[in-house]
Amino acid sequence: MIVIAHLSDVHLDGDRRAADRTRAVMEYLDDLPYDLDAVLVSGDIADHAEDAEYEEAAKLLRSRHPLVVCPGNHDERAAFRRGLLGESSGESSGKSFGESLSIEPVDQVLRGEGFVLAVCDSSVPGEHHGFLEESTLAWLDGVLTDTPPEIPVLVAFHHPPVPLHTPYVDEIRQFGEERLAALVDRHPHLTAFLCGHAHTAAATTFAGRPVLVAPGVVSTLRLPWEAPTGSSEHVHLDEPPALAFHVLGDDGRLTTHYRVVAARR
Repeated sequence: MIVIAHLSDVHLDGDRRAADRTRAVMEYLDDLPYDLDAVLVSGDIADHAEDAEYEEAAKLLRSRHPLVVCPGNHDERAAFRRGLLGESSGESSGKSFGESLSIEPVDQVLRGEGFVLAVCDSSVPGEHHGFLEESTLAWLDGVLTDTPPEIPVLVAFHHPPVPLHTPYVDEIRQFGEERLAALVDRHPHLTAFLCGHAHTAAATTFAGRPVLVAPGVVSTLRLPWEAPTGSSEHVHLDEPPALAFHVLGDDGRLTTHYRVVAARR
């Protein structure tokens, strides 16, 4: 079987709280007696997109398992590329450093044994909602086309492409999703969508595929029907960090488990 750990929304900001929660989750994964096939971190790595925050992320988001990280709406592409991907020059594209690293989406693919994880950049520079650029859709189409039809492909990005009945998040979800739905129809081996952004464990469907949302590491979304009990209007700050495990069985069935992790002090 294939096991992928999925965490999201660490929002590193230089404060000890976010760092401790992130460290607890990463240490939990490294301490597992099982070798995971991948660890996915689906966006909002830095809280203010500052270089120091990405330096902290580079130290904390390390794993003995294969790891892939994508940007979210709190991230900035140039700083993300510098701090996490080690890119330092735009000379090869003929553009200036700022142009080349900030404009191009950060799309990545992890090809494991028996699966492919295609990680798309749904961030929109300067905005909080999500949108997949045409270049990203073309790239994803190419990844799916180049992958044999018997190999499952899981597609990840930060923003959910559907409403989750959480008004605060739904206002800044991924839009233009009808273009993604059209691509899905051409590729039956696209197995599921994995995303973050919502700070709550959730599961729904889009274009006939599962949409599996990782809970937040830094905080947990307060659902509309939950009475406010804390100092924040939108989130619980006292709930522990959590993550998802996506399991692809030998029979092709996808199962997701959600796990709470005790924050270490």
